[in-house]
Amino acid sequence: MLQRIKRRPILWCVVGIVLVLVVLLAIGLWWWLRDDAPARVDLGAAVSTLEDDVVEATATPSAAPTAIPITPDVVAEPTRAPTPAAAQTAAEPEAQPAEGVAAEGVEGEWVINTSAAEFDYDESSGTFVGFRVEEELASIGSTTAVGRTPLVGGSLTIDGETVTSVTVEADMTGIITDDSRRDRAIQSALSTGSFPMAIFTLTEPIDLGDDPGSGPITTTAIGELTVKDITRTVEIALEAQLVDDTVVVVGSAEVVFADYEVTVPRVPIVLSAEDHGTVELQLFFTRSP
Repeated sequence: MLQRIKRRPILWCVVGIVLVLVVLLAIGLWWWLRDDAPARVDLGAAVSTLEDDVVEATATPSAAPTAIPITPDVVAEPTRAPTPAAAQTAAEPEAQPAEGVAAEGVEGEWVINTSAAEFDYDESSGTFVGFRVEEELASIGSTTAVGRTPLVGGSLTIDGETVTSVTVEADMTGIITDDSRRDRAIQSALSTGSFPMAIFTLTEPIDLGDDPGSGPITTTAIGELTVKDITRTVEIALEAQLVDDTVVVVGSAEVVFADYEVTVPRVPIVLSAEDHGTVELQLFFTRSP
């Protein structure tokens, strides 16, 4: 009888320890696998990150201006009153043409500038191309897997108010997610060792409408997307805006992975993953030198 009484406290201690471990494990899994995916691409947010970087750059103290020497020996002689014609000329100076992009509009050659805004995976800032896939995780529920690469290049040509050509190349070996194990699985699924580049090429011109440099534009880009040396036609929903000397572009398109012979990676914790997802891009173009 005495032995039974002594065993009960020990038993309750063991049960308590097990429960604590289970709770800690559940909290750890929630923390590791919680759905805190980076935000979807958004034109307003992209413009904000560009403007924030510009503010930081201009906030850096610059060198003091060089003083212009003044010669005290020179005394100005009085001048005669201007004639009416001269006075009119002085009062109405001749207008000078505006300088920079405002005068040029959006026409011309533009190239992707990865230094226009700093890339940050979590903050969805800077230049990147990537994907979003919905997953169902054991004991967690649905989450969103997001992968992005900042290794992007390309160009676009605007003739008048029409985009006549666009090429965007993304190096998929630079794709990162929120977990290095997922990174390795994605590299394998995309066969980046053999096919590192994903390439989009515009196949139909884009009409930008009247005065495309005056504000945000919403349009659709129809072109060809090549992944793993397989090319398919895609339609990318785009938003764009000219901000000072930079064209900011965000866009997304739905793709079926099997169309590019991509098998969604599987890991034990993932109960299921959709066979389709969203390709997204965020690009900053500046004028070609």
